[in-house]
Amino acid sequence: MARTAAPGTRERIVAAAAPLFYTQGIRAVGMAQVVEAAGCGKNLLYTHFPAKTDLVAAYLSLVRGERERSTGRAVQGARGPEEALIAVLGEIADRVREPGFRGCAMRNYLTEFPTGDDAPDRIARDYLASTEQQIRDLSRDDTLADRLWLVVESLYAVAGRPDAPARARVAVDLATELVGTG
Repeated sequence: MARTAAPGTRERIVAAAAPLFYTQGIRAVGMAQVVEAAGCGKNLLYTHFPAKTDLVAAYLSLVRGERERSTGRAVQGARGPEEALIAVLGEIADRVREPGFRGCAMRNYLTEFPTGDDAPDRIARDYLASTEQQIRDLSRDDTLADRLWLVVESLYAVAGRPDAPARARVAVDLATELVGTG
């Protein structure tokens, strides 16, 4: 008779896979590495995630939830859409400044798999579309939204570079100027 998995096993596996996927890339990480990092057996891993794409989808869903909570905290005290826009850009800039930051997990995934059409691809594309829509909803017009989205993309483009903290500061200054609160 098969044993019942301990509560939280699925989450533990995803939590173990997440830093591997983020730092090494999805293609580079084998399921054996995940088994070792999670401290579980291969059968248990495949019980929860029959295919690697299932695990990648769970990883990207985890990241999406973390990003949405972080952005939500950032805009929580904003007084109006202008402050909320600056808060969103500031939150991204803070992430870019973090040691070991290697860019947006969704963008990284789509760089590795540019022509995908599976659950991870849909999660990544939907997240990017919803974050761009958040910028659009807070912006007073499409031109401002387009410019701010370009600033967001630029922030992620400098990730991992030695000058990323300085570039992040410039990006927030530019966003503040564009929004007109500076």
